[in-house]
Amino acid sequence: MKHISTLFLLPAILSLFLSFNVHAADSYPEKAGEKLATGVANIVTGIGEIPKNMMITSQKKGTIYGVTAGFFVGIVQTVGRTVSGALDVATFVIPTTSLAQPTYIWDDFNRETTYSAWRMR
Repeated sequence: MKHISTLFLLPAILSLFLSFNVHAADSYPEKAGEKLATGVANIVTGIGEIPKNMMITSQKKGTIYGVTAGFFVGIVQTVGRTVSGALDVATFVIPTTSLAQPTYIWDDFNRETTYSAWRMR
């Protein structure tokens, strides 16, 4: 139970920290730090794509289909968000936007995750 509460507490603290810095990220160190934090957040919360996709698919196609197909889609999206986060961590010195949209899993939990090309911040 401690691990589960830690899993949910970490993104909440991280989002609070980032909400103060997102609007003030004008200098290079702030942009690089924001990208590093985004990458770490996406690595840690990537597993949340499984229940997210099960929920979204269930709402669109029904419960049974959502639980089965949504689970497998969630696994693929977990890999995508985690790899996107790893790339952000590996390249945090180049201030670009995240590949995953929405940037954080909790930004718009009812929206399917998509991936786009990097853009300069």
